[in-house]
Amino acid sequence: MKAVNAPRAIAWKEFFRKYNLLFFIGVFACVAAAISPKFFTLQNFVNLLQQSSITGIISVGMTLVILVGGIDLGVGSVLALAGMVVSVLMADGYGISVAIAAALGSGVLLGLFNGVVSAKGGVPSFITTLATMVAARGLALLTTDGRPVFDLPETFQWLGAGFIGPFPVSGLLWICITICSALMLKYTTFGRGLFAVGGNDEAARLSGIRVKRSVIMVFMLSGLLSALGGIVTASWLTVGQPTAGKGMELDAIAAVVLGGASLMGGSGGVVGAFGGVWLLAIITNIFNLAGLSSYYQMIFKGGIIVVALMLNQFFRARD
Repeated sequence: MKAVNAPRAIAWKEFFRKYNLLFFIGVFACVAAAISPKFFTLQNFVNLLQQSSITGIISVGMTLVILVGGIDLGVGSVLALAGMVVSVLMADGYGISVAIAAALGSGVLLGLFNGVVSAKGGVPSFITTLATMVAARGLALLTTDGRPVFDLPETFQWLGAGFIGPFPVSGLLWICITICSALMLKYTTFGRGLFAVGGNDEAARLSGIRVKRSVIMVFMLSGLLSALGGIVTASWLTVGQPTAGKGMELDAIAAVVLGGASLMGGSGGVVGAFGGVWLLAIITNIFNLAGLSSYYQMIFKGGIIVVALMLNQFFRARD
């Protein structure tokens, strides 16, 4: 009897490991639908897509960093700084394209700093990005002495609040970035190398992969996408807010871990992170429908990270 049941147990374990995220999304979606019959409507789907897009964009960059065994705690502060850069420059009369380019450049430079200090300086990314989190937030506040920037051009608002047909531009941007990143991870030498670096950096180096360059590149990409998130945030809110993005690193890490990534590196993917963002969005929607405080949401998100890590460890220990 045990011999017969063993293959079934292994099959169920493998099935749940692959599809547990879809299972939880389905469960929480049903809960949300039970609370409000409007949950399964196109309008609610569009709202969730728009509200989740900024976290989703940042989660793509966070996924790449976590794949190589790193962490980026500065994503929220980089978002705020980029939002202030683009807003201040437009308020000073610069064109939208120049302001966006400068904001994206600020994110890339901060990502380059994180990557170089972590890869070449040997400083753990946790410490490096913690310093960036504090410094970038200070720079964001310093640009206007902590005051928000209003009266952004109407044409700029299209990126964060505009629609193409029934779908939000920001949500479509998130989907496109996710698809491009997934293809990059699967079909390019650089993308496949990230898994090798996160799995065993010494073995990756001996196999010819330029480990330090890969680490620097993923931090630059994370900085770029965080800056893009800041631009979309300023466009959506129609204001440059130096306090924007607080706690964004928690949401991004939670989404990536829920998507099946290991914080030790070497496993995960942007498609899983996409699902993780959706699960968090559905849970937030449930809390809002139930009229519960955002403080409970913070507690719940912290608990989600712990549970997801425990599940990942459980499956890894039994491989």
